[in-house]
Amino acid sequence: MTPWFANGPFFHGFGGMFMLFFWIMLLLICIALMRKSGSGEKETAEEILKKRYARGEISQEEFVRMKKELGIH
Repeated sequence: MTPWFANGPFFHGFGGMFMLFFWIMLLLICIALMRKSGSGEKETAEEILKKRYARGEISQEEFVRMKKELGIH
């Protein structure tokens, strides 16, 4: 006598069901990782300005003037 799950809808028993579950979970993890890496947090104007000043791209006077223009205190 063949067990009820041997030739059922889960690809020959519970092993196939777990394999299907594995592939679905793997796919969902990949999608989540792509969304997370692709979204990336945007830099604020203040952070960009500070980086430019730190790299020496702008002088202190320009830094102070730009901060005032942007309304950053």
